[in-house]
Formats: sequence, structure tokens, C-alpha cells
Amino acid sequence: MNPVTHAMILAAGRGTRMRELTDHCPKPLLEVAGKSLIEYHIQALAKAGIQHIVINTAYLGHMLEAALGDGSRWGVNIQYSHEQELGLETAGGIINALPLLGEEPFIVVNGDVWSDYDFAQLKLGDEHLAKLVLVNNPEHNPKGDFAIDADKLLSMFSLPRYTFSGISIYHPDFFEGLPNGFLALREPLRQGIQKGCISAEYYSGDWQDIGTPERLAELEQQLTG
Repeated sequence: MNPVTHAMILAAGRGTRMRELTDHCPKPLLEVAGKSLIEYHIQALAKAGIQHIVINTAYLGHMLEAALGDGSRWGVNIQYSHEQELGLETAGGIINALPLLGEEPFIVVNGDVWSDYDFAQLKLGDEHLAKLVLVNNPEHNPKGDFAIDADKLLSMFSLPRYTFSGISIYHPDFFEGLPNGFLALREPLRQGIQKGCISAEYYSGDWQDIGTPERLAELEQQLTG
């Protein structure tokens, strides 16, 4: 199994639930304890040995590129995958960035989550094309998203269900044959579950979806209090 060297941070979303904080700032650049959300990811990925990071941008994307540059200050190489202002959704954004992500499995992480997850432990078995990290259900998603049977990802119709953390790893072949353009991740995941090519792991550590100003303030208190 080759070491993972590439990762993608999803940063193209508008962050409408965070307005007015995101009216003039992309959500991944919002700061917590003196550091932007996306910087926590970059540092964690670099620590895990990731050398190449792709960041997709849409809304106020020029601000992300201006703030983060080429990644040299963290010892990584950052490239940007630009999308139109409305973005391409998760799967569409990944497919658009595939030419920058190499031919081996790559990590994907949502730019608006915070976690102490160790990316170095995220590996993809030879028999799978994708792996999702699942966490306990937060208050805003009490019914969860997916279930796990051993290390297999099961559909939302199975129990018990956990929440998809926004942390995952994919082989490029997982997206083979899918169209370019606007595409949510839900349908490729449904097809992958049916084919049995997606694995999953449960993570019990600290994970937070920073989707509202209140959750941002709570994380600030946690990290500084």
C-alpha cells in the first residue's frame, strides 16, 4: 500500500447559515483561536505526510488563494481548482479536480469541519474504492447518515446510523464514468454501497461541524477557555 500524498479540502461552499460572517469572507477562512478553520486542516494534513493539497474555490475564492498562497509556509504544495460562483457540489468539485489529484487514493475533507482526527491513519484497502469516516450524531443530525457492518458502509436504511464526518478517502476510479458538472456526492455513494466498494470507520474523537455562528463561538470557547 503506497503512502497517501494527495488531499483535497472542499472550500467552495457559500456558507449561507453563517451569514453575516460569510458575507465578506469564505467560511473556511473564519478564525478560531487565532487560526482559520482551513489552516487547521492544512497543518494536520502536512503532519500526516501529505505533500500535495488541492483546494476547490467558488464563492470569494480569490480570498482563499490570497490568504493561503502556494502552501510553502506549511511545507506543502497547494493548488486551486476554480469553479463558477455557485460551485459544482461535492462530487462535481472532486471530479473537476481529479487532474490535480494524481492516480493513487487521495483524502478529502470538508473545509468547514473541525476535528482532531489523525489523517495518517486514513488508508484505503485494495478491495475498496472509497472509505468514509463516521462519527456520533450531533444534535443537528440526530438520525445520522450511514451504518457500518464490520468495515462496510451501509445505507441510510440500516441501523444504527452515524454521521458522515466529511472526512474520506477515494481512489480516482470511484468517480470513473461520472459526468462533469454539478453533482452531489449522494448518488455516487448510493451506487458504491450497492456495489460493496465503500468501507467505513467509526471515529469517537473530537469532531464538530462548524455550520452556524453559535458552533463557531462554542469551538472558540473550547480552544481558548
